[in-house]
Amino acid sequence: MSDRQQAISTIASAFIEDPVERWLYPDRKQYLTHFPRFVGALGGRAFDVETAWRLDEHPAVAFWLPPDTEPDGEAVASVLTETVSADKHEEMFSVLEQMDNGHPTFAHWYLPWLAVEPGSQGEGLGAKLLETCLTLVDESGLPAFLETPNPRNIAFYERHGFEVTAQAQAGSCPPVTLMLRAARE
Repeated sequence: MSDRQQAISTIASAFIEDPVERWLYPDRKQYLTHFPRFVGALGGRAFDVETAWRLDEHPAVAFWLPPDTEPDGEAVASVLTETVSADKHEEMFSVLEQMDNGHPTFAHWYLPWLAVEPGSQGEGLGAKLLETCLTLVDESGLPAFLETPNPRNIAFYERHGFEVTAQAQAGSCPPVTLMLRAARE
């Protein structure tokens, strides 16, 4: 398995119980089949620009997109249109539009994915990897932005300097929280 495939597998394992992801794909088999494509569409360009990071020999990964690198919006829309039940499209695309409108328009680093394998969660690996990555982000003098689909992660990101800027939500889709961390000098 390639590093890219392994990293995407780690993310899929880590997000298997997240509210928004399971709203999109309520069936476990459907989730395991389709969610990895979404992961790649949203954050896979981190591999192209060499900003996909992991802790050595640890099941923790982070996909960062530097300034001037965007998710593959066409692929995101295509994957979701093809794989999510049509009765959820209106709400799903409303949330995506809100997320897009809440995304900063100034230069920043974007964190589409930070994940730790479920069996290793709670051991501080996510915090260690995030701190390592934020050191590199801080060297650029730019802010960092992320969205989290899981309310329990908000306090984790706040401890690392992120602040809630907005929430995207529509209909029965659980909310997605948008967070920004100011540039450090």
